[in-house]
Amino acid sequence: MERLIDPAAFRDVLGRFASGITVVAALTDGRPTGFACQSFASLSLDPPLVMLAVGRASTSWPGIERAGRFCVNILAEDQRATCAALGRSGPDKFASVPWHESEHGTVRVDGALAHVECAVDSVHEAGDHHLVIARVVALDAGEDGRPLLYYRSRYAVGAF
Repeated sequence: MERLIDPAAFRDVLGRFASGITVVAALTDGRPTGFACQSFASLSLDPPLVMLAVGRASTSWPGIERAGRFCVNILAEDQRATCAALGRSGPDKFASVPWHESEHGTVRVDGALAHVECAVDSVHEAGDHHLVIARVVALDAGEDGRPLLYYRSRYAVGAF
């Protein structure tokens, strides 16, 4: 199939869609594993489902998928360092990130605006990503705050 869309143009145009930033995290072999994720959305109210896209090259996702459960931590505007730590590759990405284990055995990032505890429902191949559908098993919101946003390849905040 002929490529009709220039990848640079695709990135530029879609980068104009502001998104929130999350950290998807689980315990694998007793250690926290996770990654920064901006491709997260609610999918269904009944049953409660969410979806996220994970790059096929992710080194964190295989362990999270094996765990079968994870927490989506919705980051606050003051958590840029957390996003940077979880957005890079390498071992021990949680060394500077405050977190605790949830009652569901996942990783909750301290200070996040909200936590969405999930169980993997299905994983689908989607181009260079996996599309993950997950059942929400628990959730909570912290105190009011402003979200950390991503817009045109940069962090952003908005007035709400």
